[in-house]
Amino acid sequence: MSLIDPRAIIDPSAKLAKGVSVGPWTIIGPDVEIGENTSISSHVVIRKSTKIGRDNKIFQFSSVGEDCQDKKYNGEETFLEIGDRNVIREGCTLNRGTVQDSGITRVGSDNLLMAYVHIPHDCVVGNHCILANNVALAGHVQISDWAILGGYTLVHQFCKIGAHAFCGTGSVVLKDVPAYVTVNGNSAEPHGTNSEGLRRRGFSDEAITAIKRAYRITYRKGLKLDQALEQLDKIAEQQPEVVAFVESLRSSTRGIVR
Repeated sequence: MSLIDPRAIIDPSAKLAKGVSVGPWTIIGPDVEIGENTSISSHVVIRKSTKIGRDNKIFQFSSVGEDCQDKKYNGEETFLEIGDRNVIREGCTLNRGTVQDSGITRVGSDNLLMAYVHIPHDCVVGNHCILANNVALAGHVQISDWAILGGYTLVHQFCKIGAHAFCGTGSVVLKDVPAYVTVNGNSAEPHGTNSEGLRRRGFSDEAITAIKRAYRITYRKGLKLDQALEQLDKIAEQQPEVVAFVESLRSSTRGIVR
């Protein structure tokens, strides 16, 4: 029995691996690659130049690999890459990149994109992330591994969300969020570290204590960032988990949430 519904429309140049299933009224365009055992529901459009890994689930009415919403885009060849074991729920929109950046929008593996999530041009989403319903990113946003964005979170272009960070429901993120930090509000402000999430992921009490200490140095002592980093480097030498926090501070280009 075929796993491809006869009512689906699939371009001859598309490459579908073993075990891929495609529902009715789905359209798969040119130069699309889909890995083994990925499931595409009905009424999905996978536009073009998109590479999708294995064991993904893409639900109905999602738009994947469409032209970007950038007025500079002039039809250049750009791409979308999606890893393995992602769940992409109803009505999500994932756009290809632009030549003004890397030309590629990237989504890693083991992510959950809930309904109506928007990932536009040139964004990079890591692994094990959760983007809840109606999260909307602007272009060029970078989200590191294990980050969680609550429903209706909005992220300004070029912002970075660090590893294990947590954005509360309805957050409006206008600056970079360092690794491990919890933010909320419009505009988003820091509210401590994501300690509960770290415990669930197996971080030791010692590591969590060191991360909290790093947070206090950065946010509670009234230090300039350069002054805080001098102290944080010493902590990171003894506690490797703090390295991600330090690196997210140093890599910030828009300034961190304060």
